[in-house]
Amino acid sequence: MQRDWLPITTTPWSLGLLLAVSLLLLQTTGLPSRINDWIYDRAITTWPAPVDETVAIIAIDEFSLEQRGRWPWDRSLHAELINNLNRAGAETIVLDILFSETGPGDDELAAAMRQHGKVVLPAYLTAPTRERLITEQLPIPALAQAAAALGHAHIELDNDGVARGLYLYNGLSGRLWPALSLASRLPASTRNASHLPDYLNVRQDYRRVPLAGGAGTLPTYSYTSVLSHPPSRDAFAGKTVFIGATAAGFGDILPTPFSGLSRPMSGVEFHANVYSANHQNILITPAKAWASPALNTLVLLLLALLLPRLRPAPTLLACLSITAGLLGGYVLLLIGTRVQLPVANALLLPMAAIPIASALRLAMTNRFLNRQLDDMAKTPRLSLPEPSTRSPQQLLNHLRALLNPPGWLLAEERDLLEVKDMTLAQAPPTETAGHWEHQQNQSWIRLTQGGASYLLGLTLPNDLSREVIQRYLNQLDLKPGSYDDEQHGPRENISARIEKVRISTQKLGQMQAFIRHSFEHMPDGIIVTDELGVIRFANRHIEDWFREPMPSLEAMPLATLLEGHDPRALPAWYEAISETLTIRQSRTLDLTVNGKDFLLHLAPFALPNSHQFGIIANVSDISDLREQQRQHREAIDFISHDVRSPLVSQLALIEQLKRDPSHIDIQQLDHLGRLARRSYHLAEEFVQLARAEQLTETRFYECELLAIVENARDSVCEQAQEKGISILLNGTEDLWLKGNAELLERAVINLLTNAVQYSPANSAISVYVYQAAHLACLAISDEGYGIDPKELPLLFDRYHRQKRSETTGTHGTGLGLSFVKTVVEKHRGELGVDSKPDEGTTFTLKLPIANPML
Repeated sequence: MQRDWLPITTTPWSLGLLLAVSLLLLQTTGLPSRINDWIYDRAITTWPAPVDETVAIIAIDEFSLEQRGRWPWDRSLHAELINNLNRAGAETIVLDILFSETGPGDDELAAAMRQHGKVVLPAYLTAPTRERLITEQLPIPALAQAAAALGHAHIELDNDGVARGLYLYNGLSGRLWPALSLASRLPASTRNASHLPDYLNVRQDYRRVPLAGGAGTLPTYSYTSVLSHPPSRDAFAGKTVFIGATAAGFGDILPTPFSGLSRPMSGVEFHANVYSANHQNILITPAKAWASPALNTLVLLLLALLLPRLRPAPTLLACLSITAGLLGGYVLLLIGTRVQLPVANALLLPMAAIPIASALRLAMTNRFLNRQLDDMAKTPRLSLPEPSTRSPQQLLNHLRALLNPPGWLLAEERDLLEVKDMTLAQAPPTETAGHWEHQQNQSWIRLTQGGASYLLGLTLPNDLSREVIQRYLNQLDLKPGSYDDEQHGPRENISARIEKVRISTQKLGQMQAFIRHSFEHMPDGIIVTDELGVIRFANRHIEDWFREPMPSLEAMPLATLLEGHDPRALPAWYEAISETLTIRQSRTLDLTVNGKDFLLHLAPFALPNSHQFGIIANVSDISDLREQQRQHREAIDFISHDVRSPLVSQLALIEQLKRDPSHIDIQQLDHLGRLARRSYHLAEEFVQLARAEQLTETRFYECELLAIVENARDSVCEQAQEKGISILLNGTEDLWLKGNAELLERAVINLLTNAVQYSPANSAISVYVYQAAHLACLAISDEGYGIDPKELPLLFDRYHRQKRSETTGTHGTGLGLSFVKTVVEKHRGELGVDSKPDEGTTFTLKLPIANPML
């Protein structure tokens, strides 16, 4: 099934759209904000701000509380502290203590503040209860008038509860107070928002504070120590001194990027850090509102245009490079220009681009694979259908076409479907389905298919081929359900797509195995070359015929292979191969390799949908054909001379007798008889040799060698007695063979006849029949004049006759020993000869015994 209802491609539009949607979805979470804060914290803590030398802190710590008693203290103590600092030369004093109610010592404190002239007090904005509006909590009028400036002490906590910055101006809409740490430099009420309701809390100009470090980084002195021991001018001269509570009991503690909740920072120290950063002009300003969306858009466009053009590995590298560039630019902007540009969204884009681009590629790959799988699923299997999958009617038709039986029968249950010369009464009991039952020349089998039972019977020829056909039928696997594995679903709980991949891979493997197996088992040798004539594939026939190992054949030029085994000048092999490739025309040439004759057919080919081409070389073994042609020529020569000569002589003698029929004597008739017998003998030799060459194992049966030899001896006994030659048979053991007794007897007769013919009168011929291992052996020895060693290699060739026999007047056809050799080879035996001139000859036959284990 095609799955193309949603066309998915990796294009700038598709990738950009998915990235934009992902970015919008991320905005619904707090992830970008947390990432921005985390990056800021890592940068600030890695590169902390330097400490300004003009700032100091006087802390109301636990030691001071122990020395001075419980809070609140008499305000005369604060006045005394301010006087000490005034004498020490402190330029500005920021008193981070709220004096919203009157108390003892107010006059002394106001006087001390007026005497110093630059004391800053805090103002707080708070709601008494949840139901009431925010109001300003200012110092009492006496102290407010004595103060040089008032400043708000509010520090902003981000969503994670960490203090990272504050607003430079904060207050109700009627009047905005500068930050406490900056109040001495910025006059109060310099900004207002009179167009807003008076009860609204208005905040302006947010800045992030680059802290110098964790709690205790800035110079800090104990309140009691400074009060009890007037400080030297070196400690506070020209400095801005912050006075506030640092003891944990006051609750004025803030988690910062340096500490978190483990070591929080007091409010007075945070204000001192604000003053230190502002004095050095390193307060961090948030980037313009349009800067972050612009950066996000730029990164999105860059990813959308770049990634579709890259491979997976470069895609990962590009995303990592963009991420590193964003982080590096963020740090440079933060530390160098003191501007914070939120980059979380821009950082999330390349991080999201990696899985999105991979998902798009996987979707495209999946879509492509689905199409390929669907196409492969439509391809037929390149495997042979099993016999058990065919219907009984189809199986009968195929067996009839193959075996041509004289009779057959097919029945479903007891209903005859098709029958010829057979009846159901002849069928033996068949209990096992798919198993053949043989009864003389009839073979029966029961088949089950589709819940029905069928009976199939065949009548086989009542000759030697019956046993071979029955053996073939037994090899057919017709058992029900033998090949149903592929009909079932997946054996494991896997998805249908994986199952389709498995089936397609199986089909592809079957196709490759079928093609390779077909190439390997073709009757001809196959060579496939590329467009340069270099061998890329060769089957086993080429390896065997050329006697070259397969590794050396591959990547060898075809011209080199042919030139190395059959060098020739005209036409040279390189010319034939180059012309086949350049002209694109087939060529057929003769080839001789290792003494065998071949026909080489060179055919050009081109791969479809490709620019590749090459040569398919078909190498056919025509050695047997050439041998048959040679034998045919020899037979024609033999017939034209040896057979024609006695016939011509007979005709001439008959014509002579016709001219003078009254003068026919016995010698003429004897001569005519000899010529006729010679012609008959020649014809008989031809017939016997033809029968031997056509002999197959289907005509074999069990026979006994000793009886065959005895019959042959009896056949030549009369001929031997005419020359006074005795034939001595040695052997009493029965040796059973699987063969053709008639042709074996004829072969032994030929050997005995030759022994009698070429042995001197009154000599002896010894015949030995014995067993050697699993071989039945026959040895025939004579006392003749032997065979010339030069003629031994040609002894069994057709029409070959020994020169010595021809000169002594013993004429033969030259077919007798060739017939013996052919019969022995058809019986998978061996034929040997041992001869010494003037001493005699021994022929030895070795034939395999039937059932050698018995």
